[in-house]
Amino acid sequence: MRTRDEQKQHSVSHVALKMIVEEGLYGLSMQKLAKAAGISPATIYIYYKDKDDLIMQLCVAEAHKMEEATLAGFSADMGLKEGLRLQWKNRAKYCMENPLGMQFLEQIRHSPYHGPASGLVRRKFVEELGKFVHINIERGQLVKAASTEVFWAVAYAPLYSLLKFHMQGRGLAGMGTPFILTDDLLENALQLTIKALTP
Repeated sequence: MRTRDEQKQHSVSHVALKMIVEEGLYGLSMQKLAKAAGISPATIYIYYKDKDDLIMQLCVAEAHKMEEATLAGFSADMGLKEGLRLQWKNRAKYCMENPLGMQFLEQIRHSPYHGPASGLVRRKFVEELGKFVHINIERGQLVKAASTEVFWAVAYAPLYSLLKFHMQGRGLAGMGTPFILTDDLLENALQLTIKALTP
C-alpha cells in the first residue's frame, strides 16, 4: 500500500481549489486534476475516495481556515462596535489573503454540497457569534432582527460586497472605475452598518 505524502496532498488540494474556482465544480474531474497536478490518477485516490470526498475535504479545510481567521482575538462578550469591527477586519484579512478559498466557499454556498458542508462547521463558530448577538441585544447595543439571516445581511453583506468590488478591481458594473478597498472606505461602511444596527 502506498503511503500518504502530506506535501503532495497539499499540492493536489491547492490545484483542485484553483481548478474549481476557475472552471466550476462540474469542471473538475480526477483525470484533469491528476494531469494538472503532474501525478497519476491513482495517486489522488490515496488521499480521496472520489470527487465528492475531495470536495467535502476541501470544504472542511477551507471552512475551518475561515472560522479560525474570523474568531482570532474575538470574544462573544465584546461590545457591538468593538466586536463587529474585529469581525470585519478578520473577515477582510481572510478574504484578501485567501482569495481562492473565499471564492471556493462562495461556490459551495450555491451548490448541492452546501447542505452537507454546513453540518461540518464547528459549533464553536456558530455559538460564539450567536452569543455575541444575544449579549449585545440584552445590553441594548443591538437591535433585534427578525431573523439571523436579516442580521447577517445588515451586519456582513456590505463588507462582502466591498470585498467583491476589490477582488474584481472595479466599482459598479459599466462604470469602469478601478476600486481598491482602503481602510478609510472599510471604516466608512462599518460606521454606516453600526448605525443601522444600533437602537
